[in-house]
Parts: sequence; C-alpha cells; structure tokens
Amino acid sequence: MLVLGIKGSPRKKGNTDYLLGLFMAEAEKRGWETAVVDAVKENFEACIGCGNCDRTGFCIIKDQMPEKFFSLARRADVVVVSVPVYFYGVPARIKALMDRTQTLWARKHIFKIKDPGHDYRKGVLLAAAATQGRDLFVGIKLSVRYFLDAAGAKLEETLCYRGIDERGAMEKHPAVHEGAAQLAQRVLSPFERRKTVVFACRENAGRSQMAGAFARLLAGDRIEVISAGTAPSEKTNPMVVEAMAEKGLDLAFLKPLSLGAALEKCSPHTLVTMGCGEECPFIPGCRVVDWDLPDPAAMDLAGVRTLRDDIEKRVKAFVMEFPVDAVD
Repeated sequence: MLVLGIKGSPRKKGNTDYLLGLFMAEAEKRGWETAVVDAVKENFEACIGCGNCDRTGFCIIKDQMPEKFFSLARRADVVVVSVPVYFYGVPARIKALMDRTQTLWARKHIFKIKDPGHDYRKGVLLAAAATQGRDLFVGIKLSVRYFLDAAGAKLEETLCYRGIDERGAMEKHPAVHEGAAQLAQRVLSPFERRKTVVFACRENAGRSQMAGAFARLLAGDRIEVISAGTAPSEKTNPMVVEAMAEKGLDLAFLKPLSLGAALEKCSPHTLVTMGCGEECPFIPGCRVVDWDLPDPAAMDLAGVRTLRDDIEKRVKAFVMEFPVDAVD
C-alpha cells in the first residue's frame, strides 16, 4: 500500500509541510509505504500549451520529473496534495505540475485509455490559509479536484485550516494532531482490509504488468495488487503498452519494480508466477499459483494480443475464485 504526498508550499518547512508530515507519519505507523514529491524542489519546465499531448498522448518537453510523478501516482492507493492558499489559488510550482498533468488528461479523455486503478484511488487535500474568509478554499478545492482526476484519483477528503500564517503556527494548533490521525483512519482503513496478490515475472515488463492491470481494474477494491519482477527491466514493453491501450487500459509511465523490494513491504496472500520458476522466492504461508506464460519480449504485436487475451481470461477467473474470506 502506497501513499503519495505532493508538497506545494514554497516555504521551507512550512505549515502545510508539517500537516503532510503528520498524515504520512500516521500512514507509516499503520504499515504503509510513503513517497513524497516536492513540486518546489523538483526541476521541471512549465507547460507551453503546444497541444502535443492532445495529438500524441505524450508531452513534448523531455524532462523527467512529471513522469516520475505519473509513475508514483499510478502505483499509489492514496494521493495527498498539501498546499497553502495563495491569492485564493495554489502556489506557482504546484500549479505548473498540475498543468503538466494535461498529458494524463489527454490520454484519458481524448485517447480513451485510463489508468486501471482510477476507480479505487483516493485523493486528499491538506491546506492552510492566513485569513478567515468564507470562500478561502473554493479555488484550490476545484484545482485539486480536477488535478487529481487527471492523475487518476477522486478527491474524497479535505482538511483545511484558517488563520494559519506565521511559521510554526500549524504545529501549535490544538486540534491538528487529532485531525490528521482521524483523517488517516478514515482514508486508509478501507484499503487495509484487502489481502495482497503479487503477480511476478522476470522483467516486470509484460506478463505481470498486464495481469496486474486487469486485476486492479476488476478487483481493486477487494485485492491489493502488486506487479513485480525478479530482474526488472528499465521500462514496460512498448508493445504491451500498445496492446493494453486497445483494451482501454493505460500502462504508460509504469516503471518495473523489483520483486525482492516489493516483498520487503508486504506479506502476500497469493503469489502468481508467470515463468520465473525457481527464481521466485519461497514465502511462508503464501499460496503460489503458476501460470507459466510465454515471455512477450520477442513477440510481435499479434502475439502480444493473444497473450493479453489469455491473461485477461485467467485474471477474470482468478478474481472470481479469490477466497471470500480474503476481505475482512
């Protein structure tokens, strides 16, 4: 389980940074993996409005940070945006990140391909403002809602504090610790009822990525899905991305993961292997299912499509048969 936090405050150790830290600390206490993207410190260019992503599905600017964010967002179960209010809106650097997310908006709405985890991923807004105005948070709530929608999450919870201005004011707020703890309980606990299924192959570039995508789509509210490889490659197989796009599922920006690293962070209920054989580790108490599928690395697109359809059938059957007591 992964919580992705996005820092938007230009002030070092600002009040919303403190608020985000409280939420992330609660997540870690509950056993969650956490990651933070600092929109102020990261080096990336602003959107130039060229329309290339609307035409091709990819940004013409070749910096790496937005794709780093896209990859983490697609792995995350929860995305938390933490920002102060600047002139009834969000600060400049996080607004720049929001604008670069037009790439994901275009893939979803123009190319009609969506992230398989979109229907189950939750979004959270943490915010602070210096004054007491009634409409202080209206602007940022709208911006964050549509930013999260493009990034594949639904804004479900907000925690906003008025009258927070001077450095350290958030830390002194009498209700902030309890507020962050209660928010974490509401947002995170539904995910914690799921059992974990790991789909594993050698490179995590094809078979396990397809299986993981279908499983997230079909059972993301009932099963925590992890896709990983014993010897992960640099990127997902482009033909696999193309074949899955034909099914309306977007695997672009997914980065292959190490199976060993994944298993350090979870205790899976089931491990589904796809041809890695003896390379896959023994996990006490874990059910192992071996599909022994061919590696798509040397296949043409027609071969990948055949493999994709086979994996889809297997995942549908797997999800239907998954033990009912696997969810509390």
